[in-house]
Amino acid sequence: METYAGIDLHSSNNYIGIIDGNDNRLYSKRHENRIEAVLKALDPFKKTLRGVVVESTYNWYWLVDGLQEQGFKVHLANPSAIQTYSGLKHTDDKWDSFWLAHLLRLGILAQGYIYPKEIRPVRDLLRRRLLFVKQRTAQILSLQSMISRVLGLDFSGSSIKGFNTHFIERLFDTYHQRFTAEKQLLTIHFLDGIISEIETEVNRRFSLKKNFKCF
Repeated sequence: METYAGIDLHSSNNYIGIIDGNDNRLYSKRHENRIEAVLKALDPFKKTLRGVVVESTYNWYWLVDGLQEQGFKVHLANPSAIQTYSGLKHTDDKWDSFWLAHLLRLGILAQGYIYPKEIRPVRDLLRRRLLFVKQRTAQILSLQSMISRVLGLDFSGSSIKGFNTHFIERLFDTYHQRFTAEKQLLTIHFLDGIISEIETEVNRRFSLKKNFKCF
């Protein structure tokens, strides 16, 4: 008998649903977010399980890693892509776990890539870099807008990144305008430093593959 498991993962708990090849429900229970509890629930079905589906939520790392380390075949469901099959969901389904298992059984589960654990922290670091770049851009645009509004001048973003406090002091007439602009400039320079440090660390660990280099 083949079985299929789906895990509906939340912030502090998860719901495990297991079905057989005829969609009969064999297991249905909520658990705390502890890998020991999940493994204990799945262990009786381990020999028959064709796969365990975990939805790609913000907190999937610990669960997927723990399952893979114990030899389970794990599938990471792509939540945006599987909406295509929302019509297959039973109206009386209280938990998404059975729906995920059902999609896996049918062979139509839209899956996400399980990024290798050993280099995942670097990917997360680059995501933080993107966040800092967005924050820096917001500060640059805000200072650009202030200069344009107060002085009618237009400076490029790269020019503003090169400003210093002495230039700000000469640029604005009033104290509070200078104060605001200086704080924004300090924030821009601070974020510059963080972004640069992240790039240095990533470049120290990895080099760009030949296939991705621009010529």
